[in-house]
Amino acid sequence: MIMRNSELIMVVLLLAVLSLCKTNSLACNEREKHALLRFKQYLTDPTNRLSSWSLTEGCCGWAGVRCDNVSGRVFELHLGNTEDSGTSTLVGKLSPALLELEHLKFLNLSLNDFRGTPIPIFLGSMSSLTYLNLWGASFGGLIPHQLGNLSSLRQLYLGGNSGLYVDNFSWISLLSSLESLDLGWIDLHRDIHWLDYVSLLSSLSELYLPHCQLNNMISSQGYVNFTHSLTVLSLPSNNFSNNMPNWLFNLSSLLVLDLSDNALVGQIPSTISNLHNLNYLNLSVNLLIGRIPESLGQLKHLEILSMFSNFLCGPIIPYQLGNLSFLSYLDLHRNKLNGPIPSQLGNLSSLSYLYLHSNELNGTLPRNLGLLSNLVALRIGNNSIEGTISEVNFAKLSKLKYLDMHLTSVVFNVSHNWIPPLQLQYIFLRGCKLGPKFPVWLQTQRFLQTLKLHNVGIVGTVPKWFWMWASSIHTIYLGYNQISGNLSQVLINSTNFDADSNRFVGQLPHLSPNVVLFSIANNSLSGRISSFLCQKMNERSKLRILDLSNNALSGELGHCLMRWQSLTHLNLGSNNLSGEIPESIGSLFSLKALHLHNNSFSGRIPLSLNNCTVLGLIDFAENKLTGNIPSWIEERTHLMVIRLRSNEFFGDIPQQICRLSSLIILDLANNRLSGSIPRCLNNISAMATIPSAIDDKFSTLKFSIYLGYQEDYLGYREDLILVVKGRKSTYSSILPLVRIVDLSCNNLSTGIPIEISSLFGLQSLNLSRNHLMGRIPEKIGGMKYLESLDLSNNHLSGEIPQSITNLTFLSYLDLSYNNLSGRIPSSTQLQSFNALDFIGNPELCGAPLLKNCTENEGPQGDENVEGSERSWFYIGMATGFIVGFWGVCGSLLCKRAWRCAYFEFLNNIKDRVYVVTALKWSWVCYHFRRYHMISLGCLRGEQYILQ
Repeated sequence: MIMRNSELIMVVLLLAVLSLCKTNSLACNEREKHALLRFKQYLTDPTNRLSSWSLTEGCCGWAGVRCDNVSGRVFELHLGNTEDSGTSTLVGKLSPALLELEHLKFLNLSLNDFRGTPIPIFLGSMSSLTYLNLWGASFGGLIPHQLGNLSSLRQLYLGGNSGLYVDNFSWISLLSSLESLDLGWIDLHRDIHWLDYVSLLSSLSELYLPHCQLNNMISSQGYVNFTHSLTVLSLPSNNFSNNMPNWLFNLSSLLVLDLSDNALVGQIPSTISNLHNLNYLNLSVNLLIGRIPESLGQLKHLEILSMFSNFLCGPIIPYQLGNLSFLSYLDLHRNKLNGPIPSQLGNLSSLSYLYLHSNELNGTLPRNLGLLSNLVALRIGNNSIEGTISEVNFAKLSKLKYLDMHLTSVVFNVSHNWIPPLQLQYIFLRGCKLGPKFPVWLQTQRFLQTLKLHNVGIVGTVPKWFWMWASSIHTIYLGYNQISGNLSQVLINSTNFDADSNRFVGQLPHLSPNVVLFSIANNSLSGRISSFLCQKMNERSKLRILDLSNNALSGELGHCLMRWQSLTHLNLGSNNLSGEIPESIGSLFSLKALHLHNNSFSGRIPLSLNNCTVLGLIDFAENKLTGNIPSWIEERTHLMVIRLRSNEFFGDIPQQICRLSSLIILDLANNRLSGSIPRCLNNISAMATIPSAIDDKFSTLKFSIYLGYQEDYLGYREDLILVVKGRKSTYSSILPLVRIVDLSCNNLSTGIPIEISSLFGLQSLNLSRNHLMGRIPEKIGGMKYLESLDLSNNHLSGEIPQSITNLTFLSYLDLSYNNLSGRIPSSTQLQSFNALDFIGNPELCGAPLLKNCTENEGPQGDENVEGSERSWFYIGMATGFIVGFWGVCGSLLCKRAWRCAYFEFLNNIKDRVYVVTALKWSWVCYHFRRYHMISLGCLRGEQYILQ
């Protein structure tokens, strides 16, 4: 019996080998072989994928070629690029030689590079095709309508070719056998009836149309034909802005529905329960409102539910969702859900990922969430959740990797010797109550990659084990605690390390070359800065962010800055640094932001700084720098912030500063600058336009690193101390929206240029304590976003322009100690300021000053305008008379011939007038005598008697 079985096995194996040999030795059709070789000639094959394609080999054994076992005819071409790196990509264009493969059913050319060439029309003649895959193959242009001739086609994948577009989609309805269609990233917006054509495909099972610029989900027929066949509907990242259409909820066979990243509005209808086979539902990143419908709890097969970034409100979810026993992924973050987290979530035994962060949830964390033994990620941060968490909450969470409770009021109450049953990779507990003792249980976490413990109430010295344990952690944030310790002998190896606002002392620690971000501002570190900058490293440093501000560091910078050429942000402000700024700072070619404020630097701004071509922020305020403001500054077109206040700069403000079109903050206050204010300031377009959060030029100064988990980024944000409205304030998150010009406390003279009124986006203008003369620009009211205006302590004269009443955002005004006169313009806002804001102008009157205006000082406004016009009228009339009189008389005095002719002309005119007058008078007297008895007026010394 055993022998018979062995013989049977041997026979089967022999037959299999013979079958295999037969397949490999199939006779290749010579015509098709030569057709494939011509096809190859149109392609570049950098990695020799087609090296087996030669005359010496049968084509049925070539790479990617499949032949029929009986006829030996080629029926499949598998030439898609499967390498992620793209190194095996075929490059070129398609040859019409493919038409000779009459039995070809399967053609896969995906992820190759056809250089934007159109999809050839001849593909529409390959009537045997049932599978066509050109996904991501870099085709471009119009998709040929002839593809509609492929009536046998079952699977069509043209997606991933962003250069393709469709003008008329009717041809798709001719593919009556089509089961799967992918046109992702193809422009389909030109045909608004796309849905009507697609719905005619009664056999369609899978439809993928992401990023297609579609904007219409309404069927003109009111129904779709694939109601019972469609299992996958993927339409993310389009432009749908309507309610979810009713036909959606008739797709009873649907397994996957993805409508994410659109602009869908309205509520989620309760009829969503009709999709009873659904296991994937993604409605995230839309504009949906209202409550989550209870009927969602009837989708018994649901495994993934994502509805983040909407405006869903009300209680988090109905308790019916606790019945979704297969649910493994639930993401509702960034909505407006309120109320407590329902305890029914503890019934979701399959749940692995729970994202509820950034809502308005309150109450305590349900204890039975600790029963979710499959939970990998728990994110409930940025809510109003409170209460105490103990070891019990984590007892069964052995698979938990990601824990996020940041910005909650949760208190951790675990024993000092607690050994967690889990190994976390990500801890984000900012704002929780974790202290006052340093959490010892952290050292049990061997695979931790990110540790964020900002402001968790830790007080005391960092334990000795911490630094060695932390050396393998990628990102550490310990800011805003009261952690102490001496860092002189510490080596920082984490890629990102932030311990701002603590109580660390000693000298600066040593840095590993792997460190990218190192921020330890606002501590009590001391020692010479050069010792840190000149530390030895085995390889080139990768450091990009270095913030040592607000410490007690001393000494000169020296020339070791050139060792840190990867730096993009350098902040050494508010220390005790001295000496000149070294020329070596010009070797930091990637530098975007440079803060050296509030130190004791002296000398001039080094010329080498001109080498920092992407510099966007310069803050040298409150030092002892001198010299002229360098003219090369115009070449730094990326500059958005120039802050040089409280130094000893002299000379004129360079005209070149007007070429900095991106400048939003210009602070040159408290120096010895002289000359006039540049008239070209209106060329600074960033100040001449209205600030917008969308047009954020400041984004080029931002720094962020993706931490590799969901949407978590590590960022570094610039901040500045600015003097606005008479007080110092720190600006950080709103800094990109600030527009400031401060030239106060200098020796500037002449007048305020009228061009400054064109800075429509300016919010603060301070020209006080200079020697400015003339009038306040009449059109200053056009600066409608102005919130602070200080022109005090100058020699300005004339009246306050009436247009100043248009500054409706103005909350700080100081015009004191000038030579202004007339009535203060009337407006609710101006009269609300203190009288001290107008004091020191003897000729100024009206509220809020106690001095009333007399009639002589008269009202201004329209009356002043009328008086001004009357004065100009008289001046014009007198000038006209003088010009006219001397134009005639001057000519007669200078030309004798003209004079004689002129008086002869007058005599002739006199004679003519006399004769005409005498005749007329005689005619009048004659008629008067005829109709009257006596006319005494016509006697001329004689007496007439009527007969």
